[in-house]
Amino acid sequence: MNQKTTNQREEEILRELHRAGGSCRVSALAEQLNVSNETIRRNVKTLEERRIVRKVHGGVHLNEDVIEPPFENRLSAHADVKTVLAQAVADTISDGDSVFLDIGSTTAYVALALRNHSNLFVVTNSVFVAQTLATRNNNRVFLAGGELRAHDGGAFGAEALDLVRRLNVQLAVFSVGAVNSEMGFMLHDLEEANIARIAAENAQVCIVVADSGKFNKRAPVSLDKMSAIDVFFTDIPPPDGIRAMLDKHEIETVVVKTDGN
Repeated sequence: MNQKTTNQREEEILRELHRAGGSCRVSALAEQLNVSNETIRRNVKTLEERRIVRKVHGGVHLNEDVIEPPFENRLSAHADVKTVLAQAVADTISDGDSVFLDIGSTTAYVALALRNHSNLFVVTNSVFVAQTLATRNNNRVFLAGGELRAHDGGAFGAEALDLVRRLNVQLAVFSVGAVNSEMGFMLHDLEEANIARIAAENAQVCIVVADSGKFNKRAPVSLDKMSAIDVFFTDIPPPDGIRAMLDKHEIETVVVKTDGN
């Protein structure tokens, strides 16, 4: 992964900040990670220089534009646009196709749009996707193993990576946390990025779907395999900088007409 963090300690700090809801005292981080306060301060300084966190007296806050809201909040945000985008993606998937779907909220809408498809071969690390498409229309659904995260019902860890690595699919569909002209497609979590990388390597066609609210936002982790992405579905034409980034990586852009455009 091509990360905005520079070492494992920074990743651990960000993970603890996410678990704590976006803010934490330096002393608590030091205790949780079993390091000195000075080690935390040194790593926080470099994160602050890249505008990922901000230091306050005695504590650290994630910057608001890199905090990922809870899954339920993301599922309800921009619901109308996500529904239309999801239907457009689902229309490219045929009965009997094999597809990987990640844990993103927009991908959840893709799963809902696929409920009338049949004989699908689905690989996912999302409990929501599995529950939506399993036991329907002769689908076969493979849910990645591992510990389920409380905030989004996603499975991560070695078991999840192993399943995704072993099952090749025709299409892989990814949500992203941000679309940035400099960094490309970005995610909020290193584990999500690791799953995405493996899934992209084992899919014939890779699709990213994101509404225009993600344009020129930032997230801590960027996908290093931008060349693996084939198609980008969104709701308005991307601004020039993002358009140049997409053209550089030869990513086809599909602009889906919604009620708002």
